[in-house]
Amino acid sequence: MARILYFTRDYTTHDHRFLSKLAKTDHQVYYLQLERRGHTLEDRPVPEPIEQVRWKGGRNPARLSDSPQLYFDLRRVLAEIQPDLVHAGPLQRSALLAALTGYQPLVSMSWGYDLIVDAQRNAFWRWATRYTLRHSAVMIGDCDTIRQLATSYGLPSERIVTFPWGVDLSRFTPGSAPGSAPTFTLLSTRGWEAIYGAEVIAQAFVLAAQQHPELRLVMLGNGSQASLLRKIFERGGVLEQVLFPGLVSQAELPRYYRTSDVYISASHSDGTSISLLEAMACGRPAIVSDIPGNREWVTPGENGWWFVDNNPAALAQAISQAIEKRNQLPEMGQAARLVAEQRAEWEKNFLQLLKAYEIALNTQLKNKSQ
Repeated sequence: MARILYFTRDYTTHDHRFLSKLAKTDHQVYYLQLERRGHTLEDRPVPEPIEQVRWKGGRNPARLSDSPQLYFDLRRVLAEIQPDLVHAGPLQRSALLAALTGYQPLVSMSWGYDLIVDAQRNAFWRWATRYTLRHSAVMIGDCDTIRQLATSYGLPSERIVTFPWGVDLSRFTPGSAPGSAPTFTLLSTRGWEAIYGAEVIAQAFVLAAQQHPELRLVMLGNGSQASLLRKIFERGGVLEQVLFPGLVSQAELPRYYRTSDVYISASHSDGTSISLLEAMACGRPAIVSDIPGNREWVTPGENGWWFVDNNPAALAQAISQAIEKRNQLPEMGQAARLVAEQRAEWEKNFLQLLKAYEIALNTQLKNKSQ
C-alpha cells in the first residue's frame, strides 16, 4: 500500500473515474484540486474513502499571480501528508507546480491538450513542458501521439506508460440500431467551444441537411458558442431539426449513443477521445476530424470516416457518405464495438496506471539505495 497524492487541475468526469478506481485499491489516496473554473464539470462527490485536501487552491480559477502562495502551500501539504508518490496533471499546471517543489517521485499525467496545444503556445509553455517531464519519474499518456510528443521534449520512451483510459464496456453497450427509421440522427457530445469544432459541426449540418432533409442532429452539452450555433442553425433554416438536451447524466448518456445512427466529432485537438470510445462501445460508427488521436481508433470504411479538419464541406460530404451506406452501418457498428473490446476496456486498461505507480516507486527506491 502506498500513500498517493492525486493532484489535478479541476474536478472532471475523468477525475471521478480515476478516483473511483483508486478508491478500490489498497492505496491511501489524497485528492488535491488546483482550481475551480466557472462551470461545474462533475456533480458527483469525490468517492469515499478518498480524502480531499483543503488548501489555498481549488476554490477559484488559478492565476499566474497565485503561483507563489500555491507553491508554498503545496510544500506544506506535501510535508504534512508525506505521500509515497505524487500523481499530477496537466503538465504545465498541476504537474509543473509539483515538479517545482522537487518532491519525488512524480508521476505526471498528460491530459492531451497540454502537449498537443498548450506546449506549442510560446517559449514559457515549452520550458514548462520540458521542466515537468525532466522531473517526472514516469509520464502517463493516453495514445501514441502523446508518447511521440513527450519524447520530442526529451523524455525517454521507457519512462512513458501509454494507456487509452477506456470506458465501462458493461454500461456502454450496443442497442438495437435505428434501422429504417425515416430520420437519420447524428450525435455530438463535445463542448460547444472552438477547440471542439462546434461551429464546424453546425455549418456542416446546414450543408448536409439541404441535401438530406431527413437529417437530425442531437447536440449534448453547452458552451460559450451557444448563441453562435443557434444563429447558424436559424440562418440555415434547420433549427427545428436540431435537438439540444443540455447536459445529461452519465446514467443517461448510453441511451443517446444507442438512439443515434452516427457519432460525429469535429475536434481540432484530441489524444484518445473518451466520447469516441463511448460511441464505439455502443456500436456506433463515427465521423471524426482527421487528426492523429482519431486516426488511432477510426479506420475509414470499416468503423467510420475521417474528414479534413476544420472543413465543414468535407464533414457534410462524410455525412452524405454515411447516409448512402446506411445499410452497412450495423456491420460498421459491430466493427467499432470490437475495437472497443480489444483496446478500450477501462477495467483492464486501469492496470497500466498501477504499473506506472510501481515503476515510479521502484525508481525512487533504487535512487535512495545508490
